[in-house]
Amino acid sequence: ALLLTGAGRGFCAGGDIKAGSDRSRKTRETIEERTETLRQHSETTIALSKMPKITIALINGAAAGAGLTLALACDLRIAVKTAVLKTAYAQIALAGDLGISYFLTRLVGPSKARELMFFNEKISAEQAYEMGLVNRVVDEPGLTGASLEWINKIAEGPNVAFRYMKQNLVLAESGSLEDVIKQEALNSAHCVRTKDVKEAATAFREKRAPNFKGH
Repeated sequence: ALLLTGAGRGFCAGGDIKAGSDRSRKTRETIEERTETLRQHSETTIALSKMPKITIALINGAAAGAGLTLALACDLRIAVKTAVLKTAYAQIALAGDLGISYFLTRLVGPSKARELMFFNEKISAEQAYEMGLVNRVVDEPGLTGASLEWINKIAEGPNVAFRYMKQNLVLAESGSLEDVIKQEALNSAHCVRTKDVKEAATAFREKRAPNFKGH
């Protein structure tokens, strides 16, 4: 798995608005040039969303704008109880970037996504949990306690199966039922050939926890 967290007290406050504004004035950046720059930046959220490994955002503090989008692009999100989330784009007169519209709409629904973008209100960790933006709220920042226990379950799980699960779930966001069923069948057939499946069956018979090796 891949774990993404902030290096300081916050997770990520998003882009440097002042620096970006100064750069645009000095270089007279065209719309096409700015569009390409943002598209390149968006490769990060695409990678987080579609990479074979499970991605987990550990939101250790404030997450705003593009920083929030980075967290939303991950498969799972753990927020410390003091974390604050904010879309932030309305207050700087920007429409959003890096795929925030895509991720918000799929996580909280079209109506709530519009509310979060238009009104730009602060979202507490508990509120984020209630609306489905985060999966867990923990008391302490960092890899301790409940965070570590939850992440270890992923790290010790059947990695090959997880990879195929993610592939199925990504397709389910845009594909038809028939497409998803076809891919699930193919991916399950791949899983059946792994040593992890045999280990799971053995562990079940022996009434013990499986020891997955990821192959």
